[in-house]
Amino acid sequence: MQDATYSPWSAMTWPEILERIDGGCDGVILPLGATEQHGPHLGTGMDSVLSEEVCRAAGKATGVPVLPTLPYGCSIGHSHRWPGTIALSPTTMIAVLCDMGDWLYKSGIRRCFLVNGHVGNQSAIGCALDTLRCRYDDMMVSNINTGNITPAIEATFSADADDWHGNAAETSLMMALSPKMVRMNELTSADDPDRTGECVFFHPVNRTSTNGVTGRPSESSEIAGKQLFQELVSALSKLVEKGLKEKPPLDASYDERV
Repeated sequence: MQDATYSPWSAMTWPEILERIDGGCDGVILPLGATEQHGPHLGTGMDSVLSEEVCRAAGKATGVPVLPTLPYGCSIGHSHRWPGTIALSPTTMIAVLCDMGDWLYKSGIRRCFLVNGHVGNQSAIGCALDTLRCRYDDMMVSNINTGNITPAIEATFSADADDWHGNAAETSLMMALSPKMVRMNELTSADDPDRTGECVFFHPVNRTSTNGVTGRPSESSEIAGKQLFQELVSALSKLVEKGLKEKPPLDASYDERV
């Protein structure tokens, strides 16, 4: 249900934020991205653009304020082989998310939808989530990844590579959302296969890809990107709406002893 009064967090004044929270809207959406190489054909901000655009659309659909995007993430697995990556250490990202959670809690936020556009952020987000739910018994924090919100979306992202990066799905999304991010003249030569299928270990990208890509961006299209984006927005909006109504399975707090 679209909220005609929707505004992003950064455009709201403190009285407006207070009014929204006092009125029962105790949730926010936080887009999490990265600044990292995406092969010779995609801009380094691809993950951040995707997360921000999906969250913005879901925010408009649900009326939940969207926080400013965190454009840096845990990209240390991409090595230093290709310039352009600017990464946070996992401990730094955990600290940043926990600091943000502290301030959001003091503002009255009790539902924080973390929406992640970069697979490498997953572990740090999980640690931050655990820390915040231990620190604040009544704060609910989600860990939503754009690449696997639904089985169908996950299948689309992994259609050309299980360990995908800069592939057809991501390239198609940027064709639809931010064409300036795509170098069309590089698409036909950017394909690089997934070499991780039989691996026991998680190798850095410089040990698995020749150009920073895993997948077939040559198979991308703007039409496919628009369709996938709408699926992402619909799935995220449904999750947010469901989360706004969710209550803990048990009505008990950490200070209640048996």
